Amino acid sequence: MISEKKLAEKRLTEAYNNAKIEYFDNNSKYIFFSDCHRGDCTPSDEFAKNQNVFLFALEFYFNNGYTYVEVGDGDELWESSNFKAIRLAHDEVYSLLKKFFDSKRLIMLYGNHNIYLKYSDFVKKNYYKFYDDYNQEYVELFPGIIPCESVLFKHKNTGQEILIVHGHQGDRMNDRLWHFTKLTVRYFWRYLHSIGFINPASPVRNAEKIHKIERIYSNWIEKNKIMVICGHTHRPHFPKVNELPYFNDGSCVRESGIQGIEIVNGKIMLIEWSIRYDSSGDLHIKRKILRGPKPIETFDLRNNKTNL
Repeated sequence: MISEKKLAEKRLTEAYNNAKIEYFDNNSKYIFFSDCHRGDCTPSDEFAKNQNVFLFALEFYFNNGYTYVEVGDGDELWESSNFKAIRLAHDEVYSLLKKFFDSKRLIMLYGNHNIYLKYSDFVKKNYYKFYDDYNQEYVELFPGIIPCESVLFKHKNTGQEILIVHGHQGDRMNDRLWHFTKLTVRYFWRYLHSIGFINPASPVRNAEKIHKIERIYSNWIEKNKIMVICGHTHRPHFPKVNELPYFNDGSCVRESGIQGIEIVNGKIMLIEWSIRYDSSGDLHIKRKILRGPKPIETFDLRNNKTNL
């Protein structure tokens, strides 16, 4: 059996070769969120607690001209096979995502938990339009959308490349064996999940698995000299000095809030949105920069540059 290291190298190279191209420059604005795991508002729906924070953040990004990049696992289609239930549970979220889509500022990737989005028939049936039971008519959602496994960002002037993938590529149980893992999640772990147990196949809260994925991805980055932004592990990561340019945008299901990565005016930063209190005891949703900002070119390995 092929090792996970070789499997990941193979899958990442495939993702790179088949990636959708997105050109950007130093005037571009992007927000990367992943691992929302939007569910059906049952006790296992981890996104529900952060929905208002997510909506507030997304409204900010829409009003300020950002393109929204959802880096996989936006919808929790392993625990719930009924996308209609998910859409109804989080209808405000999809209304806002539609505004991005209509403005041509939505890029949607699929991960392991919403891998069904790689099937065009599923996407056409569930994401193009939906039936409004109240008004008894069909309403467009994301007509013609084509979710993808990977996106390759290319700088218009410097040619620097950034590979965007969910991060499950090469994680055997969540990649090649996803059919089996999905069944265990849907019919077993979903119920234990709602009371705090974590599926051992998941990298979440599994430090050994997280670090293994990060090492494997870093090896690919060093070999191919390409910066990577991903999710999957739910562990935010921004390279320290002299580390390879492996970035992880965290998740939208942490108790502390939602993490993401911004690329703005040629700089990259790791951010978090969370609920904070002021001196009067009033609660507010605040954005905090966790790491950065640093110029994107700092992480260009083609000229043997390092993160200094």
